[in-house]
Amino acid sequence: MLPDSPPLIQMRGITKRFGGVTALEEVDLELYAGEVLAIVGDNGAGKSTLIKILTGVLRPTEGTIELSGQPLVMNSHSDAIEHGIDAVYQTLALADHLTPAANMFLGSELTKKFLGLEVLDNRRMREEAERTLQERLGVTLRSMEVSTDSLSGGQRQAIAIARAVYHSGLKVLVMDEPTAALGPRETARTLKLIEAVREQGLGVIVISHSLDDVFAISDRIQIMRRGRRADVVNTRDSDTTSVLGIMVGAPAGQSQVDGASAHE
Repeated sequence: MLPDSPPLIQMRGITKRFGGVTALEEVDLELYAGEVLAIVGDNGAGKSTLIKILTGVLRPTEGTIELSGQPLVMNSHSDAIEHGIDAVYQTLALADHLTPAANMFLGSELTKKFLGLEVLDNRRMREEAERTLQERLGVTLRSMEVSTDSLSGGQRQAIAIARAVYHSGLKVLVMDEPTAALGPRETARTLKLIEAVREQGLGVIVISHSLDDVFAISDRIQIMRRGRRADVVNTRDSDTTSVLGIMVGAPAGQSQVDGASAHE
């Protein structure tokens, strides 16, 4: 289904070379607000490099990025966050010994004045964490006072997502292998978290090796092969067999590499 609005993110001709090695060659990507775009491909296909460029970790050798139609140049991941682009990686980057609220505000703690001194406002951080989890993600933890390592995989994932969506201005959330190492029940919960983020109008990019999860959650699938964009398909119009075929280079019936035709 072709969105009425222009892409939220548009990457054009992205090429990345590391010395004599070309990791990406003239890759395009379009992401629309309120959609989940899955990126799939074998190891070494260029998925992670492309996402590192989008999140400011790497700079492209060639190519351009636009955010809401405006040119975007980033020199660091902090620049990406300032422009509303953030990522939740497979490791989640949580401090297991801290509480959920402490993890949500790690590095950006809320403070208050007490007897002329600036101290942590633990109560406010706990309340804000509870509110964000409940209102933005529909998640209620049994306790906000426990250490994060005592929580399930899905709950830990919720904390990492809540940390990203709490800060105002978030437009794009990238999720790297969000269901890796999770059981069926926790995987289902994580997919619901992704749906909750999409329903708030954000653009979501999911990198996953699980095609079952990709077909359960995505609106479109971008297939990478050998550092190039091999194809883009509407999820509802495709199936696992055809996507796997494109990944390994099998002849496809009709290519939809052009971003517009992928929405028709």
